[in-house]
Amino acid sequence: MEELEKKLRVLSDIARVFNENHLVWAVGASMLLYFKGKTDSFHDLDLMVLEDDADKAERLLSPMGVPAPPNPNERYRTRRFLEYTIGGVEVDVLAGFVIVRDGVEYDCSLRPKEIAEYIRVNGQTVPLQSLDAWRRYYSLMGRTEKAEMIDR
Repeated sequence: MEELEKKLRVLSDIARVFNENHLVWAVGASMLLYFKGKTDSFHDLDLMVLEDDADKAERLLSPMGVPAPPNPNERYRTRRFLEYTIGGVEVDVLAGFVIVRDGVEYDCSLRPKEIAEYIRVNGQTVPLQSLDAWRRYYSLMGRTEKAEMIDR
């Protein structure tokens, strides 16, 4: 199976489970940029979930794949960061996303009003977080090349 096809299959499998269980979630980061035509590739699946849904997301994803060991990063203080390998695809789940810049914490948690649109992937409904939110996040992270992709 082609790499892109494999990633989209894993996304649609997760979408089915998340949607059936009424999680509030959205695609973010480079996969969002891919769906919005800002890039032609992405490495992994970055899924934003409401902080209140983090435990449910963990319960739903654990049988689907292998959890990765914690890998803390000083630039983030995300309250729940779950990493999995599902079907050979790296999946990151962020609940209570916090970016630290110049010693200041910025709460970048998913808010339902930031879900900008819905697309269909392999018959499943997939919510997309807003590009405006990710423009802000990339700027806070100092990832100017990603912010510039959104501006184009």
